[in-house]
Amino acid sequence: MNVDFDSIPVIDIAGLSSADVAVRRAVADQMGAAAREVGFLYVSGHGLDERLFENVLAAAKAFFAQPMDAKMASYIGRSENHSGYVPEGEEVFPGGTIDRKEAYDLNLDLPGAAAEAPMLGANLWPAQPGFREAASAYYAAVSELAQRLFRGFALALDLPEDHFEPHRQRPPSQLRMIHYPYDPAAEDREGIGAHTDYEFFTVLRGTAPGLEVRNGAGQWIDAPPRPGCYVINIGDMLEAWTNGVFTATSHRVRKVAEERYSFPFFATCDFDTVVEPDPRFISAERPAQYGRLVSGEHLFAQTARTFAYLKARRAQGQLVLPEDA
Repeated sequence: MNVDFDSIPVIDIAGLSSADVAVRRAVADQMGAAAREVGFLYVSGHGLDERLFENVLAAAKAFFAQPMDAKMASYIGRSENHSGYVPEGEEVFPGGTIDRKEAYDLNLDLPGAAAEAPMLGANLWPAQPGFREAASAYYAAVSELAQRLFRGFALALDLPEDHFEPHRQRPPSQLRMIHYPYDPAAEDREGIGAHTDYEFFTVLRGTAPGLEVRNGAGQWIDAPPRPGCYVINIGDMLEAWTNGVFTATSHRVRKVAEERYSFPFFATCDFDTVVEPDPRFISAERPAQYGRLVSGEHLFAQTARTFAYLKARRAQGQLVLPEDA
């Protein structure tokens, strides 16, 4: 249950790589407490090479500095797996307003393979030299970190460490490279409005303050970048899987006071993974609170309700979503 926290806990996860299960469990217990009470945590001791982040940041800055026509050559609507450039105004949550941001979205890259399901296929890469190499190296490293975190969260739930691994053979986890421009004369609009993330959890690095997390009292708590740390937050699917034991906490990006770049990696399970409350988390005191959904169908359905090019395809009858997605 989300509590009236006033800060985000920092957890050193180096022990997740220990050969001693007691050490791994001690770290997992800290992760579990944060997932239950806050829904957010910083992790240090992750072991990721800082140069990987520096390289992907440099690639993002170079891409977003281009003229609009150059960026639109990689428009997401041209892709086969929902990857590519997302201009400001392309993505709008139902009932929401236009966010002050632009992005480049990337998924698990399956070059040479026909798209077997939405969000699975070959990425749309820009012509920019070095972009693909920097983004691919960063994606691989954060994917490996996500694998360790899945194992830690499983331990925190008193499940076998490999509980999630059968469901993570080719997950459509997405990396977003987001640019929040700074214009002091612009209208006062949030970078991203209040929301929870669709997937299991998010692994985030950002370059400047702006992220805020809502506590149980409805107050917005700052979650600024911390040196050497990644921000982790629980998503809707892990909340549903645990029947609300873990909390997907609402968050937003306020109007930025300086130019900001953000790199959320949305860690999820395979497209056809069934997500519903695990019987181990259902009891007379905690009855099932969530219905059954298919991970990839739900993810794509939510995406199709927010992106303009997918909304247009639905309106034209070119895209039909499953009724229960």
